[in-house]
Amino acid sequence: MNDPVVHQQEQVTERLRAYGATFREFSRRFAAWLGLHSTDAEALIEILAAEEHGKPLSPARLSERIGLSNPATTALLNRLEQAGHVERTREHSDRRVVTLRSSAEVQALADEFFGPLGQQVGTVMARYSSDQLVQFETFLGELLTAMYNQLDQPVRPASPPTTP
Repeated sequence: MNDPVVHQQEQVTERLRAYGATFREFSRRFAAWLGLHSTDAEALIEILAAEEHGKPLSPARLSERIGLSNPATTALLNRLEQAGHVERTREHSDRRVVTLRSSAEVQALADEFFGPLGQQVGTVMARYSSDQLVQFETFLGELLTAMYNQLDQPVRPASPPTTP
């Protein structure tokens, strides 16, 4: 079918996919720049972003965000802590609750690496009105909700191919 709306939806979907792939490439390059494994850098980016938004992560929440088991996340955090990139703190009245904090040094490195990109993204966003950005934010939020809902569904194993 040659429906222009369907074509436009496909174009938006393709650009969102390309954005995700490009973001992963920035993460990979950040990892290489810091001399880290890409999964370690992905975790570090999650920790930095959560702190920036005033909602620091616990190890369990980080594990959910990056899709690693708790033991694998512990090993990852041990490596990041040994490298001086993160520390585990006990800020809660319940001393069993651990909060992940990035070091000032890695914050400065992240700013150095991602700063130029942030400036370019800011320039692009400045071309849009506040109302347009609210619409875009709502659109992305609804897409994420749809994706989260689908991820919550059980996945059945693929059917084995039939042989003739």
